[in-house]
Amino acid sequence: MKQLFFLFLILCIGTSCKESVLLEKVGAKEPAYFDWGAANVYFLLTDRFNNADTSNDNIIKRNKETGKLRDFKGGDFAGIIQKIDDGYFTDLGVNVIWLTPIWEQIHGRVDEGTGFTYAFHGYWAKDWTAVEPSYGTMKEFKTLVDKAHQKDIRILLDVVINHTGPVTDQDLLWPEEWVRTGPSCTYQDQSTAVTCTLTNNLPDIKTEGTEEVELPEALVKKWKKEGRYDQEVKELEVFFATSGLKRTPANYMIKWVTDYARETGVDGFRIDTVKHVEESIWATFNKQAKLAYEEWKRNNPEKVIHKDAFFIIGELYGYAAVNGRPYGFSSGTVDYFDVGYDAMINFGFKNHASQDYKTLFKKYDSIRKNMLTEKPGHPAYFMNYISSHDDGQPFDPSREKAMESATKLLLTSGMSQIYYGDEIARSLAIDGTEGDATLRSVMDWKNLNQEVLTHWQVLGRFRNKHKSVGAGEHFSLEHKGEGTLAARFYNKNNQEDIVLIGAGLPNGLLEIEVEKVFPKTSRLRNAYTIKKIPVVNGKVTVMVKNGVVLLEKL
Repeated sequence: MKQLFFLFLILCIGTSCKESVLLEKVGAKEPAYFDWGAANVYFLLTDRFNNADTSNDNIIKRNKETGKLRDFKGGDFAGIIQKIDDGYFTDLGVNVIWLTPIWEQIHGRVDEGTGFTYAFHGYWAKDWTAVEPSYGTMKEFKTLVDKAHQKDIRILLDVVINHTGPVTDQDLLWPEEWVRTGPSCTYQDQSTAVTCTLTNNLPDIKTEGTEEVELPEALVKKWKKEGRYDQEVKELEVFFATSGLKRTPANYMIKWVTDYARETGVDGFRIDTVKHVEESIWATFNKQAKLAYEEWKRNNPEKVIHKDAFFIIGELYGYAAVNGRPYGFSSGTVDYFDVGYDAMINFGFKNHASQDYKTLFKKYDSIRKNMLTEKPGHPAYFMNYISSHDDGQPFDPSREKAMESATKLLLTSGMSQIYYGDEIARSLAIDGTEGDATLRSVMDWKNLNQEVLTHWQVLGRFRNKHKSVGAGEHFSLEHKGEGTLAARFYNKNNQEDIVLIGAGLPNGLLEIEVEKVFPKTSRLRNAYTIKKIPVVNGKVTVMVKNGVVLLEKL
């Protein structure tokens, strides 16, 4: 092995080996080609996904009574790692995993009017500098990232900087120079969505503050008790000296959150509550996040799997990609893409999904083109979904259209978001729950709907293999009758890809003219039925199954 490595180094002298030397040294495979515009994202709540380490289930005593599905259920990093190792995500064609926030959550319970709740979801921070013990350790999370990367899967980490967790008898209110406890947001204009609290008892970080502040006393005491005060203070001194930023509440948040890019190598952030923070703060945050990620790359060259910049996608509640880049407040529009965002979650898709396939596919190809070209040199992306953790109006609330949901989501242009359990028709209507708890049930690994899962797997793998599906030019093909046929063409970064897809078609044999899409081709493959098909006189006869045809070159 040493001789081979030295031979490789000799061959590299005078050539452009660039960043791949260490990768090739260990004989690693070339990373799969990736395009964020075609990403297939799997969104999960760590606590709800898979429990593979019961030793951390009660590491923090959160054992008082709660509303149904409002307590911790044991899911952890070990459970996600187990499914990465098992190939579960790979079989689904997933190339990005999005996890809800992983830092330490408040210890007490809160009644928001829907029953007492513990912070199982990850959005009620107690300490941004520590990992939630019920999920696992920082070491385990880094292992999770490494394991995902080895499978050509990127990691998006959910982050929040606009509020702390609620106040409880175990979780103190932060100082008044750090947070406000009112008024509540009224959303009359942008200002009444920013300098306000999202709900009662959810202290809002004063991100607009320009005066320097001292560390919260409760946080200092916690760090000292845990024996890490000196290290945390030293890191803060280095950050503020290096960045030149003032010690304002927002900038502390920026340091603590971007550390997860700096220390773990996650590939991007999904940012919560975008509309509730000033654009200037987002510009600073997104710049610092990208710098932090580049620092991780420099410090961990042997772990780098791509040259892409850090990716930033936002949750701008109510944003619809059909309206283009800007988001409308009554006081005017704001283009958050101008302050460092690469993509936004598209709240409009679940409504458009009721349209027929031909209309839906053409609409989203048009949206894709508009988002890429609206501001030349600054492409913008969007991510579609059919269900999510806090959207009480999913496309298919009763899970009666699980197959159609997959076909429409995974074959439509743009990024796709699979919410954990979409692929097995996990129920979104749980008896006895109140509010969003019904959307957050535990993944049932013992009762997988295999027919539905297989459908999602085949479509997901096809999407992952062919970037033309999510990011290619769409052309409707002549077709009489129910459903639609279309070609997708992709040509970017010296990568070319062509597919022919059919959706909503009657099951059975179908003759398709393929000469214009696949000229001078003698055989094709229907990836849905895994059948090789001869091309005769420019045509193929394929078997349509579950309304789908997926034609690709051999």
